[in-house]
Order: sequence, then C-alpha cells, then structure tokens
Amino acid sequence: MTQANPDDITLDPKTPDEVAAWLPVAMREYEESRLEAGDSAEAADAARVLSEERFFPGGRLIDGHLLFTVRLAGEDVGWFWLGPWNGTGTEDWWIYDIRVYDEFQRRGIARIVMQRADAIARDGGAKSLGLNAFAYNVPAISLYESLGYLTAALHMRKEL
Repeated sequence: MTQANPDDITLDPKTPDEVAAWLPVAMREYEESRLEAGDSAEAADAARVLSEERFFPGGRLIDGHLLFTVRLAGEDVGWFWLGPWNGTGTEDWWIYDIRVYDEFQRRGIARIVMQRADAIARDGGAKSLGLNAFAYNVPAISLYESLGYLTAALHMRKEL
C-alpha cells in the first residue's frame, strides 16, 4: 500500500454539526474498546457516559480541546482529538482519541497526525503529551513507542 504524502494530510476542525454527528459514533467505539479490553458491559457503559458528560456537556466539546477531521487529499479518513488533561490551562496535554478508518490504515497517516500533535500541543502551552492505549491494540502501541512515548502506568488483569 502506498504511503500517504504528508502534504496531502490536513486536520480540519470539526464544526458543531460535525461534532454532533461524530459524538455517538466515537462514544460507541470507545465503549466497544472498553469491552474488548475486559470491562463489563456496565463498566464500559458507565465509562462512556462519564466521558461524554465530562468532555461534551450538552453535546459540545469543552473549551480548550481540539477535535479534527483527518483528511487525505480532501477525503475524510478519520478523526483526532486532543487537549489539556484537566480542563484548560494545564501544561499536561492528552491525546484523547485518534482514529484512522480501517481502509486507510498502514499508510502512515496516524504517524503524521501524531507528529503534528506535538506542535499543536506545544502551541497550546503543553510541556507534555500523554495518551492511553488498550493493551490489545499492539499496532498502536508500537506506533506510540516509535514516536517516543514511554509507558507511565501498566494495569494488568486476568480472567477467573
């Protein structure tokens, strides 16, 4: 598969209407990821509700956070969300979600977006940039490690 040309990748801020259409899709994917990571259905649902209430009160993204449509040569290929860890005005920023649609994966798009995240966060006053990766998502973890991310915590579990 051909690697994406970085010049063809844009991060376009989502409009309020785009956020409204995106939110149920992203929250469903978040809940499914929690289930795949081992959460019970109740815990995954509760985490989704908490996230939605915290970051999207009334369906609107909280101030200080940035949500983009990722485009390749103008075509919608995913989304990207980052912002301060605890609301606004913090030096610790977080990548809350990055998603490249399956048919566009393995082309270097996520790597380019993640590299751009450094400058976006730095411009926002960040001194650090963190993220969470579910253990089952080995390709994402490999990408993050190759970009210099280090494991800050490790949660482990086993089924009984």
